[in-house]
Amino acid sequence: MLKILHALPALLLFAGATQAQTQCGSREMVLETLANRYGESRQAIGLAANSTVMELFASETGSWTITVTMPDGIVCLLASGESFEALREPLPAKGDPA
Repeated sequence: MLKILHALPALLLFAGATQAQTQCGSREMVLETLANRYGESRQAIGLAANSTVMELFASETGSWTITVTMPDGIVCLLASGESFEALREPLPAKGDPA
């Protein structure tokens, strides 16, 4: 999960490049669809320097969706998939080449 948050700047650049291909809508509509159709709830959130908000939604069945909310409140679906698994990995010890 932390790796996703660290990849946020690259994801946002990708989102800008493919914005014409992404699906966007009102926050209320997108969150309702994710909850009712896919059983997904928010699992992680991150704030980018350009005031966009990245959120990761996932379900107990493993489906997941990454959204980006623009400063004007429009939410765009950035990516989705299956087999989501929450991880909590510790940082390697300093000097450890892991």
